[in-house]
Amino acid sequence: MTIEDRIAQMIQPALEDMGYGLVRVRLQGKERMTLQIMADRLDETAITVDDCADISHAVSAILDVEDPITEAYALEVSSPGIDRPLTRLRDFERFAGHEAKVELENLMNGRRRFRGTLTGIAGEAGGEIVKIETDTGPFEIPFAEIRDAKLVLTDALIEASRAAAAQSDGTAEGSAL
Repeated sequence: MTIEDRIAQMIQPALEDMGYGLVRVRLQGKERMTLQIMADRLDETAITVDDCADISHAVSAILDVEDPITEAYALEVSSPGIDRPLTRLRDFERFAGHEAKVELENLMNGRRRFRGTLTGIAGEAGGEIVKIETDTGPFEIPFAEIRDAKLVLTDALIEASRAAAAQSDGTAEGSAL
């Protein structure tokens, strides 16, 4: 288990109790390390600066008690952004219809990288397979094989994000990102 995995296990329950979902934990740097916590709201509305501050205070308190990082580090809390990383199986279902880049741990059909439109998830017990339509056809990728995935910034994604923001403001109807 990596240090990021241990930190995620420590902070995830508190974030969920506060109404947030943990998107990613990354520890980066050598001389001055940065612990990046990326979170979003469980209700799928836009995360605010105040939300990030609340998360920062809660995470700081947990890390002060648990002390999983022995070196000095800076804590950075952020939203996933519009071209967000896709780290949870539900992300691939939530963003079906949008373009994504997916990189695998191992070769599949002679390739490690895929770019195309997400078409959802499949498989038993809620799905463990990510479906993507590429320019060379459809692929079903085991979720466990995905090393890295993120949405591609497109006009459709920007428009969906605007509609979601308007919906959370109560000014228009749309699909929440």
